Amino acid sequence: MKNIFIILFTLFAAITSCKNKATETKTASLTKDSTATKEGPVAPTVVELTDDQIKAIGLQTGSMEQRNLKSTLKVNGKLTLPPQNQAQVSILTGGIVKTIDVTEGTFVKQGQTLATIVNNEVIQLQQDYLENKSQLVYLQEEFKRQKDLQEDRINATKTLQQVQNELGMAQAKQKGLQTKLQLLGINAANISTSNFTNRIAVAAPISGFVHHINLTMGKFADANTVLFDIVDNRFLHLDLTLFEKDIAKVKIGNKIVFTDANDASHTHAATVFALNKSFEDNQQAIIAHAKIEGQTESLLPGMYVEARIQIDDYKAGALPDDAVVSNGDEHYIYVEIKKNHYKQIAVTKGVSDMGFTEILPLEEIPANAKVVIEGAYYLLSQLTKGSGEE
Repeated sequence: MKNIFIILFTLFAAITSCKNKATETKTASLTKDSTATKEGPVAPTVVELTDDQIKAIGLQTGSMEQRNLKSTLKVNGKLTLPPQNQAQVSILTGGIVKTIDVTEGTFVKQGQTLATIVNNEVIQLQQDYLENKSQLVYLQEEFKRQKDLQEDRINATKTLQQVQNELGMAQAKQKGLQTKLQLLGINAANISTSNFTNRIAVAAPISGFVHHINLTMGKFADANTVLFDIVDNRFLHLDLTLFEKDIAKVKIGNKIVFTDANDASHTHAATVFALNKSFEDNQQAIIAHAKIEGQTESLLPGMYVEARIQIDDYKAGALPDDAVVSNGDEHYIYVEIKKNHYKQIAVTKGVSDMGFTEILPLEEIPANAKVVIEGAYYLLSQLTKGSGEE
């Protein structure tokens, strides 16, 4: 009887143990499935595109830039040219337009002929020059002869003085005629009785671009009338309005980033080189002058600009505004990890200005990483496709 009791107890314990293990296994399985259901599947963070997709969306990559978007002074101004780099061309005597050798928008060098004017009065000027030149040769010889006679006490002193006076007047007249011819573009050294000319060459006083032509073929060009406008845009600089409260913040040598007031997508660099020492008329402000760095083909005199003067050396990583995309309250950029593969990286946005946004990444980004700057919204849509989020 005792043995039977022991056997029954052993069977009961074994059955109970198996039941407990099955219950634990089932409970663990449910817990695991519940956790997976609660957390949901991990969202993908890498987008792979084909070459055709990249071409279709115009995807472009760039590098993170170090920019000062915080410690800057916002000012407005316009592009101007120094007086010595713009010219209005006219002539001293009128005439008929014979040729026009340039067109508006073309670049000309200093001294290059812009047009030729016909004026017959120029012939008389050349004739006077040659006649006076001949008279000058005679008077020089006569003065020498009278001087020799004076030394031998043969002639009167008055005679020598008279010849000397005539020689001086002839020399002055010769110099005056030579200068007039030079101003008309005629080289007096080349004048002879066989090559008189009635043409006046209108020459460019500076190098630059022809802005405006106020001539037509056969037209009578009046003296002292503006015939051409020339501007040399290579010497464009900024004139920025600096109000009284900001004057102490700006120093010569401060760096500037500026854009055309109507196009914030293209930035240019400049450096302050001078500050006016008196207020402008009717306002408590001075003009800060800045030299533009690099090429200026797209910039023209008179353009209004928006500028940021950097008043300290603070810099942070920044990307063009289009490189940062948002999904609700979350912000992302996309980094190329290999050909046609782009990884989504969460970031925090800082200051935005001048078409750029300060980037504070939530994970490390390699210094030479290629970041998507055009087409980022397409990559976001690919990752959020089917999620119901915009």
